[in-house]
Amino acid sequence: MTNTADSHSLSLNPGIRFDISHISVNFILENEVKKQAAQIINSRAGLVRGESATAWLLKAVTCIDLTTLAGDDTEANVLRLCHKALNPIRKDILKELNLEIPITCGAVCVYPARVEDAYKTLQAAKSILPVASVATGFPAGQTTLRAKLIEIEDAVEAGALEIDVVISRRHAIVGDWETLYDELKQMRKACGKAHMKTILAVGELSTFKNVYIASMVAMMAGSDFIKTSTGSDQVF
Repeated sequence: MTNTADSHSLSLNPGIRFDISHISVNFILENEVKKQAAQIINSRAGLVRGESATAWLLKAVTCIDLTTLAGDDTEANVLRLCHKALNPIRKDILKELNLEIPITCGAVCVYPARVEDAYKTLQAAKSILPVASVATGFPAGQTTLRAKLIEIEDAVEAGALEIDVVISRRHAIVGDWETLYDELKQMRKACGKAHMKTILAVGELSTFKNVYIASMVAMMAGSDFIKTSTGSDQVF
């Protein structure tokens, strides 16, 4: 089983030039999208059972970015979070499963101000578990571009290996895709050697067409990963 911390050794997405042909779509068949999504969910329901279910559940643990994004975060609870990420499953359970390899979460995710706490804790534990940080005015993204870039740079300097950015939803809502692309390109540059995960906040993009185009723009601009939601927006 490969820990998802290994994903942080993957090459960065260099991005491509803004190309209007990649986002030239007149409409998305909403009913068809929902139908296919339901088929995918139903086709996998009940297929994983027994020992396979256990293996997949363990794999799922290794894909988790164990996160704290609370206003009362302190060094103490970040330390606890890190130790939980390093030991997400009790040793007696691992012993019962005859697992001799370590199982950890995929990463620890915190606000930029707490990145240094997480990084130092993991370094002290001699762990290569990466630190991820939300940035760019998460979750609303309603800060200036200059402030967003500084926040990214601070998080990377403190030790973050992944930056979770949020897009300016207003650019998507009014169809100003090239400006969205330009902003994400600057964020990609500010990330340096850290991976960039772009959170689209699809519940605030109004239409499937906007979701599709925002996804394409994010990938063109150099996003290494894209994600649907901040966890606070409603799905339409």
